Amino acid sequence: MDRSTPDDIVAEAEAELQSVDWVSASAAIASISAVGIALGLGLPLLSVILERRGVPATLIGANTAVAGIASLIAAPMVTPIARRLGVRLSMLLAILFSGISAIGFYLLVPFWTWFPLRLVFHFSITALFVLSEFWINAAAPPGKRGLVLGIYATVLSLGFAVGPWIFSQVGSSGFTPFGIGAGVIFFSAIPLFLAWNRQPSIGEDRRKGSFWRYIFAVPTATGAVLIFGAVESGGFALFPVYGERVGFSEAASAQLLIAIGIGNMLMQIPIGILSDRVADRRRLLSFFALVGLVGTLFLPLLVKDWTLMACLLFFWGGVVAGLYTVGLAHLGSRLSGSELASANAAFIFCYSAGMLIGPQTIGTAMDMFGPDGFAWSLALFFALYLVLALGRLLFARSRS
Repeated sequence: MDRSTPDDIVAEAEAELQSVDWVSASAAIASISAVGIALGLGLPLLSVILERRGVPATLIGANTAVAGIASLIAAPMVTPIARRLGVRLSMLLAILFSGISAIGFYLLVPFWTWFPLRLVFHFSITALFVLSEFWINAAAPPGKRGLVLGIYATVLSLGFAVGPWIFSQVGSSGFTPFGIGAGVIFFSAIPLFLAWNRQPSIGEDRRKGSFWRYIFAVPTATGAVLIFGAVESGGFALFPVYGERVGFSEAASAQLLIAIGIGNMLMQIPIGILSDRVADRRRLLSFFALVGLVGTLFLPLLVKDWTLMACLLFFWGGVVAGLYTVGLAHLGSRLSGSELASANAAFIFCYSAGMLIGPQTIGTAMDMFGPDGFAWSLALFFALYLVLALGRLLFARSRS
């Protein structure tokens, strides 16, 4: 005879809501992190090979830019494809195409062939990111979403760090680096098979223009990842140039970038746990933008002290990366099902757009205003987002 009281039933329901489907979450995290290793290995590998073949830097940049274009093209298409084929089959096809195209870079020598290869490779990678993040968000209950996404961000950061280390060990000659990259990508299919019956469902969304609507559905989340994409891509690409112009050696600049990366890696789980404990994640995102703004404004004041700058960038890198982690958690807290799948695609679209905007804006500012243009342009990005986040908070308060 069932002697459960109403309080017991409520407690059981709450426990179920707060339980994480770790099999699903781990499968998605493992898959996309393996892809992160392949990206960390492949991006420098391809640039070095093209340089060795005598391809001008302008054309190398143009070929690399295809990655961003492919992401912008893929993002609106991923959810409709996954709705028709299912999440797991769509991810397996993306793994297959990205792995084959990775080998194609070794087999095809003519430079023009690398443009369609980049398009296929990064289209597939974008699909994996969109669907993995949707799967992770769907597997995480509201009270632990920040924790799960913090783990995801940490493991992904490790993947991106392992890739360059592999490149430093195996070099760019022969089939070995391409074989390792493709092998790691194909290996990422194994976790999917382990969670084959746990794929999240994407319901029907018959409303027209759903993808574009979701860019603005949760603007604090998509705005956060847009700014993070701009700061991450532009900041990392041009920081060595900034370091050289303010008098740092190449090694010293590289070590400062490492400080940012370590801060990013170590702080995402604590940030994720913190985000689970705040009533409104928009407050946390506003704080991150404020830290980003203040930190960048301090850069010109600390260029004479490498140690102080390294400490600042360690903290700054971890907090600013929280824009992505907490922005994704905020998105998951507002939407679910088909809406979340479309919104995840819009999230990646905004990140890709930021990757195109950031380097151009920061580079132009440095040409116009000298080295300080680096910090001022980054500060502008954070200031714009801070206005957006605070505006959304005030709007929500006025409505309540």
